[in-house]
Amino acid sequence: MHARSGRTVRDLRRENRTAVLRRLYFDGPMSRLTLGPATGLSSGSVSNVVAELVAEGLVEEAGSVDSAGGRPRTLLRISPGSGFMIGVDVGETRIRIELFDLALTELARTERPLASSGPRTARYDVDLVVAHLREGIAEVLRTAEVPAELLLGVGVGVPGIVARTPEDGAVVHGQTVDWDAVPLERLLREHVELPASVPYWIDNGAKTLGQAEMWFGAGRGARSAVVVLFGSGVGACVVTDPMGPGRALEWGHLTVRVRGRRCRCGALGCLEAYAGAEALLERWREAGGRPPEDADEETALTAMLAAAYPTDAGTAPDATALAVLEETAEFLGAGFADLINLFQPERILVGGWAGLQLGTRFLETVTGYARAYALRYPASRTGIGLGTLGPEAVTVGAALLPLVDFFAQGGRRPETEPAPPSPAWQTALRDRVSP
Repeated sequence: MHARSGRTVRDLRRENRTAVLRRLYFDGPMSRLTLGPATGLSSGSVSNVVAELVAEGLVEEAGSVDSAGGRPRTLLRISPGSGFMIGVDVGETRIRIELFDLALTELARTERPLASSGPRTARYDVDLVVAHLREGIAEVLRTAEVPAELLLGVGVGVPGIVARTPEDGAVVHGQTVDWDAVPLERLLREHVELPASVPYWIDNGAKTLGQAEMWFGAGRGARSAVVVLFGSGVGACVVTDPMGPGRALEWGHLTVRVRGRRCRCGALGCLEAYAGAEALLERWREAGGRPPEDADEETALTAMLAAAYPTDAGTAPDATALAVLEETAEFLGAGFADLINLFQPERILVGGWAGLQLGTRFLETVTGYARAYALRYPASRTGIGLGTLGPEAVTVGAALLPLVDFFAQGGRRPETEPAPPSPAWQTALRDRVSP
């Protein structure tokens, strides 16, 4: 049967379910009465949708609230134990894998360090990364005692550009890590022991960071934002719809100095060749600094910051480290000015492990350079600050990828999957795995 708009009745039911699930997710617990105005649905539609979702175990009662002159109203919320997501961050220093319930409560996590020395091709060896994912996914499911059949999907944040083909699914073009058209989705399906019905959602790590900060972090409430991922390299995600997925930008490969330093992508003068943590430490070493021997990038950057900004009032700053950091602040400020002039965002948010370390020290200086280099009007309307979700934000955002699709489908799993367990079984599982 088709509605007058050309949509089927099934389409309308899915949209109604999606509206209720999203509203409960972001604003719940809510009563049936308040769900009507919040979703734009009639009271009858709300009652029908809620009855379906409760029967399926996706929605549960969460207490009650007094009403004016009537019976208390029952509050409803998304049932945390009705589904689970895995989020993966294929980062520059480690691979982080986390298992979440629908309330985004972390149930289990594991980390697999990547080699801190040697050629980058060895550090990001595709077979090694796939093996880490295979073992890590199995570990978090085993730790939380969650059956794989209850997974809504696995979200993976990766460095580089992600394209999709009918044959291989998600294919990663990661020039800076020597990934040339790596068919990552196909490799995961071949090597990770999960049911064939469990979907993989693979996307750029800056994009998953942006999703997390816009939904639950410093971007919440903004109409538009650019979220910067600052680690070994730098990337960004521009968001023009607060509920949309955003768009990944290869911001780190803007040219900031013609015929400048060689970037790890192979080009000359990229922002990443001056402002990424890897390049920042190289420049300190070239200027005569002494990063710790055999230390990973995170440890070495911490040492550089400690040298440039000593906490002991009687210790003089390391002039070399301080000069390199101050020059880096100007490069970043110029890069932020480009983002302001191009996109005129309401906010620029800085995340990533290096961004969070550096931001507390010199974000004010970076902001000053950004306002000096940008056009005055858009610069006056752009706030610049740190992300609030910490170094795990990429993983959280990756876990949101299957959740976004699940809600878009009205909370229905693929028809090839087995029927969901009973609400009673879900309650028992949630009680067992919740902290």
